[in-house]
Amino acid sequence: MSTTGASADPLAALGSLPGVADSVESVRKYVDRVYGHRIMRRRSNEITSEAALRGARGSAALAGADWALEEVRRRADFSGDDEARVVGAALRLTAEAGQLLSIWRQSPLRVLARLHLVAAAGGGDDIGRPRLAGETVDEPLIELPLPDADEVAGRLDGLARLVIDGGSAPALVKAAVVHGEILALRPFRSHNGLVARAAERIVLVGSGLDPKSICPAEVGHAELGRAAYRAALDGYVSGTPEGMSAWITHCGKAVELGARESTAVCEALQRGAA
Repeated sequence: MSTTGASADPLAALGSLPGVADSVESVRKYVDRVYGHRIMRRRSNEITSEAALRGARGSAALAGADWALEEVRRRADFSGDDEARVVGAALRLTAEAGQLLSIWRQSPLRVLARLHLVAAAGGGDDIGRPRLAGETVDEPLIELPLPDADEVAGRLDGLARLVIDGGSAPALVKAAVVHGEILALRPFRSHNGLVARAAERIVLVGSGLDPKSICPAEVGHAELGRAAYRAALDGYVSGTPEGMSAWITHCGKAVELGARESTAVCEALQRGAA
């Protein structure tokens, strides 16, 4: 993770990068639009549930299991093959993320470990802990150089301090940095992408930007596509102002698309009630 200069609040400096302030403002407008929809006054729980399902489907698609939404909705058993297990992991993470909000600000590394444990759902001794020196990573979407275990440990500690310290950076910036840092580090031997996107959701909800979890950024990331996702992540890893701005604005667009998705769900429910 790189910032634009030494600061007591290094994430706040990212908010001043070119294009980031505009992205933050645009995201807020999209989020306010769906929260202001008349359906939200009566049926917000339904919107939250549908957003969770669609977000899980989007995260799984980015991890290589691009199932139709209705297949995800219909299926009860997710143990059959690799793709089914990925979808099952994404669904479990989406359900678990909402239970971890109160822990995140005090112990983000504990939350990340829990998310990996939920995603991997296995009994191996590498589940729920950062990888050790010499251990490999199964993350086919991300082809960046893999930081060694010592760098992972140091940067995870730094990320945890940033989360615990809070700071004045916009929620979008915080969420994008958490997401990007986990993807760049790939601290676990598997399921890093799913964990990174679940952590992004936790930040967006816990920050108050999306308190009801109805703007699934995972939907937007999937809609923007895997190639754009990888290209934006390359910008984050570069650490340049331009690259960091590109990643944050990419994440902003994903939130906007997630909000637009839920607005469409609201409209459909309103038509059905008319």
